[in-house]
Amino acid sequence: MSKRIKMLQGEESQQDLLHGEVGIIPLQTEQEAEELNREDLPPQLPILPLRNAVMFPGILMPISVARKKSIVLVEKAYKEKSPIGIVTQINGTIDDPKDADLYRIGTLSRILKMYDMSEDIKTIVVQGIKPFRLLQVYTEEPYMLASSEVYPTNDFDKETLNSKEFAAIIASLVEVSTKYIRLSYSSFSEEIINMLKNINNRVFLINYIVANLQISTGEKQRILEIPDITDRATVILEEQMKALQLAQLKEQIQQKTKVEIDKQQKEFFLNQQIRTIQEELGNAGDDQTIDELKTKAEKKKWDAATKTHFDKELQKLQRMHPMAPDFNNQLNYLDLIIDLPWNEYTKDNLDLNKVQLILEQDHFGLAKIKKRIVEYLAVLKLKGDMKSPILCFVGPPGVGKTSLGKSIARAMDRQYIRMSLGGVRDESEIRGHRKTYIGAMPGRIMQNIRKAKSANPVFVLDEIDKLSGMNVQGDPSAAMLEVLDPEQNTSFYDNYLETTFDLSHVMFIATANTLNTIHPALIDRMEVIELSSYLQEEKVHIAKRHLIPRQITEHGLSGKHISFSDDIIEYIIEDYTREAGVRVLEKQLSKLIRYRAYQIVQQEKVSKAIKRGDVEKVLGIPLFKREKELKENTVGVAIGLAWTPVGGEILFVETAVSEGKGNLVLTGNLGDVMKESATIAYEYLKIHAKDFDLDIKDIQNKDVYIHVPEGATPKDGPSAGITLLTALLSSFTKRPIRSNLAMTGEITLRGKITPVGGIKEKILAAKRAEITNIVLPTANRNDITDIEPEYIKGIDFHYFENMSDAIKFNFQQYTNRTW
Repeated sequence: MSKRIKMLQGEESQQDLLHGEVGIIPLQTEQEAEELNREDLPPQLPILPLRNAVMFPGILMPISVARKKSIVLVEKAYKEKSPIGIVTQINGTIDDPKDADLYRIGTLSRILKMYDMSEDIKTIVVQGIKPFRLLQVYTEEPYMLASSEVYPTNDFDKETLNSKEFAAIIASLVEVSTKYIRLSYSSFSEEIINMLKNINNRVFLINYIVANLQISTGEKQRILEIPDITDRATVILEEQMKALQLAQLKEQIQQKTKVEIDKQQKEFFLNQQIRTIQEELGNAGDDQTIDELKTKAEKKKWDAATKTHFDKELQKLQRMHPMAPDFNNQLNYLDLIIDLPWNEYTKDNLDLNKVQLILEQDHFGLAKIKKRIVEYLAVLKLKGDMKSPILCFVGPPGVGKTSLGKSIARAMDRQYIRMSLGGVRDESEIRGHRKTYIGAMPGRIMQNIRKAKSANPVFVLDEIDKLSGMNVQGDPSAAMLEVLDPEQNTSFYDNYLETTFDLSHVMFIATANTLNTIHPALIDRMEVIELSSYLQEEKVHIAKRHLIPRQITEHGLSGKHISFSDDIIEYIIEDYTREAGVRVLEKQLSKLIRYRAYQIVQQEKVSKAIKRGDVEKVLGIPLFKREKELKENTVGVAIGLAWTPVGGEILFVETAVSEGKGNLVLTGNLGDVMKESATIAYEYLKIHAKDFDLDIKDIQNKDVYIHVPEGATPKDGPSAGITLLTALLSSFTKRPIRSNLAMTGEITLRGKITPVGGIKEKILAAKRAEITNIVLPTANRNDITDIEPEYIKGIDFHYFENMSDAIKFNFQQYTNRTW
């Protein structure tokens, strides 16, 4: 026996808890074995259940003990130097075995050493004495105690041990074991062989060999239960022969593949070994898994090229062993091909009236987008098949871009997919990784198509303007070019999939807050539809139709508990929100409804309608209270109209002049473009001073101050040119401007008024401020048609192409002069 004790799998775990030398273990002689065999069984035998290992007589074995019952047992037995019975569990996974969970034959043993490995684990070194039969466990507390009897064997029968048959079996066993050791333990084989040859106790020899055989616990238990030592030795010889044949086959495989090996081919060599073993065993892989793949493949609607590719990859899987590292990778790859919806489409809802109804139910306004969707379905209904459009919704946050995509999917009866592109920096996120990489996966496009289970979903590419550009991990924006190109996405190539997939029937809808950060080539491939910020009137409708009913339902109330008038909703919008969409508005409404729920639970007497007092009590003082209009006409102050991401605003431009040296001072946190507009207005005034009955020297001897209130808010843009010139002229001439007038437009040094943007938002801002006259560039006349007539009722529009005409109108009621 080796002088090192090898840790075997013990009662609780397979951890090698015993390291290094534990003492010199002498080989057991026949005389010592006979003396141990004569030891009597105690009437009450403590039983130690053993998992995944079998104890043999004469053999030393380290066992890790962690069960509380077992720890009590071994501590007492070690202290009293009393024997214990070691019995193997039938099922090694049972943590608290009972009588029925144990084999009937065990080994009487004694504890030689005990070590404290930790507070909860002890390690004992035990030596087997002789086999016994377990009759019945009659108590399990504080540990198992059982009745037992001697298990009769002929291990010490002199006639049997001295027979020629037994001697031949032992000789053969030593010879086979020697060959096996030389093949399997080349580094220290001679040491083990010399030890075997020095074992004179033949009973100990066969027990030592069977204890170290690489066979199952059940097989070892079967051998322990064989009473005849000759039969037992024969079975052990058969098992050792099988082990030798397997070792010889391994050696043949190694010799066969040796010529193909070098340092770079280690992985190939291991696969070759597995392949050769499969051929010898006649095992072609996991047949059940492959049969399932074949059955699913028969139902797919893929083309001939895809079928050929799948069959080729399936053949690769068949040549792999199920335990090979690449087997699961190949299986996952084939599962992806099977799961993708090849030419599988959901049926579109082509009832245009129903589609329009659903879109109207889900979103207020957005007429252009709704019209575009219905037009696409109309063409699809006529033609029967066509490529899906690739749309890009651009607008400020909160105006419903993403939710509109979901509504479109519902209206068309298509699957809905949303993929956020914000922060995506790796091209492989779009195109996938090559299969050769560890942890390779398909791109997110293919992953989402797989989840949708149809090849024509509505696919929302959210926040495409947040997609990263070129970096060390590639350019994801460039990878999106193929996805969003109708001429290319019929054969989209994913690196992991290694074949093409048709995306032309997918309705891609990209969303963005701005086009400035989107790759120009991407913009060119998409149909851009701009979503402007909601008008106050639209927000009122949205709140009444969608936000308030939803919040009432979510808070467990009903329409009889609370109501909002249009005036209250407008009050909340104007004084408690400043946004393009309706997210903050919904939060404010939610606070009010939540407070009403509290009042109802507290049984407070309240009126159904929400009043201003309720709003201020719950939401606090107004957050955005601003001056909306001039209470009286003031010299040097003109009202301009501005566009912001959260809607239109009226802008007060204040001017003043004082004795000085002709300096122009600008304040109010103005941007460069607005400063240039102020300079142009000032220079235009000096150039055309005579036209306005002004003395140029008088202008040059005055310092001019221009201020736009709310200096903490940055302001920029060219559309204030006409407003600046009007305010300056008012300051120099001391004449007030026409009452109830707002204006917008860019001016040139020649006095031309050029068009500007954001007309819709600007006009609605003027209407909220109760302004009835608006001056606009003539070129912006067509922009008025985009506004619902009910929103501009009571407003008079005045269009001008040059400043001279606009100035005459702005000051008309205060002067009879020609200008």
